[in-house]
Amino acid sequence: MIDPLIASGKLSSAGLEAQSARLRVISENIANAQSTGRTPGSDPYARKTITFKAELDRTLGASSVAVKDIGKDEAPFPVEYDPGNPAADENGMVKKPNVNMLIEMADMREANRTYQANLQMMKQARAMISATIDLMRG
Repeated sequence: MIDPLIASGKLSSAGLEAQSARLRVISENIANAQSTGRTPGSDPYARKTITFKAELDRTLGASSVAVKDIGKDEAPFPVEYDPGNPAADENGMVKKPNVNMLIEMADMREANRTYQANLQMMKQARAMISATIDLMRG
């Protein structure tokens, strides 16, 4: 069986990877929040979503987290009257991305806090391993 302190570090590492992927998806959504289509009537940027899955890590004997899928939000695109836009249809309506900045910012804050919690867990495990080694020396 693997040492519980090492196992906690590996589980925290999986959490860091998952939240890092989540932050990349959120960043892409924010960066493309105003990206309309290039031709009249074309679809704009579609918000990306990320889902996670629980994975059994047999070496650790514990459940871990991994990215399951990066998909697209199926919410309808809001339309706006902007006849000067190259993506405007014959009525002057432009499809806008279905990215809600309020939701993205809340998701980013949650992902950032979860990332920090996993990082703190890794620091604690490392400190405990170091303390154990120091005790064994003396």
